[in-house]
Amino acid sequence: MKIGLIAGGGQFPLLFAKKAVQKGITVVGAGFFSETDPNLTDAVDVFQWQYIGQVSKLVKYFKHHDVHQAVMLGTIHKTNIFKDIRPDLKALAFIAKIGYSHDNTILTAFADLMQEQGIEIKPSTFLLPELVSPVGCWTRRSLDKAEKNDAFQGWKLAKAIGRLDIGQCIVISNGTVLAVEAIEGTDAAISRGGLLSKGNGSVVVKLSKPQQDLRFDLPSSGCDTIRTMVKAGATVLILEAGKSLAFDRQQMVDLAEHHNIVIAAFTDDDIPY
Repeated sequence: MKIGLIAGGGQFPLLFAKKAVQKGITVVGAGFFSETDPNLTDAVDVFQWQYIGQVSKLVKYFKHHDVHQAVMLGTIHKTNIFKDIRPDLKALAFIAKIGYSHDNTILTAFADLMQEQGIEIKPSTFLLPELVSPVGCWTRRSLDKAEKNDAFQGWKLAKAIGRLDIGQCIVISNGTVLAVEAIEGTDAAISRGGLLSKGNGSVVVKLSKPQQDLRFDLPSSGCDTIRTMVKAGATVLILEAGKSLAFDRQQMVDLAEHHNIVIAAFTDDDIPY
C-alpha cells in the first residue's frame, strides 16, 4: 500500500509516518516551508517541499509516485497564509470557484479537488485511532459545580462560533467569556483569557465545529496546551469525545494532575440544552 501525506506542522505527521512504516505502508510526503517539521523528511520514503498554494505541483508529485490515497495532517498557522503563500493557476481557479475563506469550506473543497484528480483524502485518524479523545473525566479531580456550569455554557458558545467557522475554542469564567479563538490559535486565546482572569481560574472549551469534516482539522490538544493553561491560570480543559485528538495523553493527564487541572471529554448528549 502507498499513501500520500500532506503535512503541516506539529507531531501528528511524524506519528502517522512512523505508524505507516510499521505497517509496511509506503509514505509519499509533501510539506510546506515554514510549517512542516524538517525531521519528517527522514521518516517518509520520499519527500517534497513546497509553498502553500502550489496545488499543481502537489498533484503532479503524487501522480508521479502513483499515489491514489492521501491524508492531510498537522497545523497550518493561519497568519502564514497571508505572508507565505504562492498560489499557482490551479489554486487561483480553486479560490475563485469556492468564493469563501472559511476553514472547513476550503478543506472540504480541496479534498473534492484532489478526488477529481484521482486522489482520495482519507480520515486523518485511520492509522491512529488511539489519538481520538475518549469520553469521561481523565483526571482524578472532577469538575465542581461552578466549573461544570462554565463548561456547559462554554460548550454551547463554542458550538455557536464553530457554526460560524470562526474558531474552535472558548475561554470562560463565572459565565463570562474571556476569549474567543480566531486566527491567532488556541494557545494565544488561552493566554489572552488568562490575562483577563488575572490567573483566578477559567475553563477552556475546545470543540469540533458542527459542520466539521472529520477527515481533517480535528481540534487537538497535548502537553503544550496544559503548559499554556498553567501560565494562564486556567483550571479546566473540556474536549469533545470522539471528535478531537489528544497527543501524549498519559503525559498530558499527569501534567494536568500535577497542576490540579481537570481534563474531561463530553459529547453533545452530555450537555443540557
